[in-house]
Amino acid sequence: MEPLELSVILDAALDVFQEHGFHGATVREIARRVGMTVPALYYHHENKESLLAALLELGAEEAAWRVRAAADEAAGRRDLQFANVIEAIVLYVTCRTRLAIIDAELRYLSPRARRRYAARRKVVENVLTEVIEAGSAEGVFTVSDPAETSRALLGMCQSIARWYRPGDRLKPADVASRYVDIALQTVGAQPS
Repeated sequence: MEPLELSVILDAALDVFQEHGFHGATVREIARRVGMTVPALYYHHENKESLLAALLELGAEEAAWRVRAAADEAAGRRDLQFANVIEAIVLYVTCRTRLAIIDAELRYLSPRARRRYAARRKVVENVLTEVIEAGSAEGVFTVSDPAETSRALLGMCQSIARWYRPGDRLKPADVASRYVDIALQTVGAQPS
């Protein structure tokens, strides 16, 4: 996956949010790391919440287009389509761990910002649910509740950000392969 391109402000904000959490992060610390004054930073971003919202939305948009592309790549085969979608989600989480880990900070967004972010994030869930529903209808998967299965699988994949660290002995492709096998078993398909 290509390197993440963030503005210097968002890059610094991401580092500070990772180190201190949203509540412990200060705009003053973010501005200091960028080498600007707090008023100068406010010229670019309204407040600390807008920095968090921008980062979360950026991550959600990237994950969504990667998942859509993965599903489109294997549209004719539900098992392969499903494996591609899970792989795309896991690769996003392992290659964009810095962004994926701050998802837990969404609780600090205002209701309006949270709704905007949730709508973007829902795209990933919808694609996965549609693939599971189609696979179930075709007899490829044995799932009683595709929507609940989708949420469970997403929770499993999102939790990777809590333990995975870039540079670990497991590479992103290794983690993706393992999670694809687990996910295939979850929907009643045979791992490859």
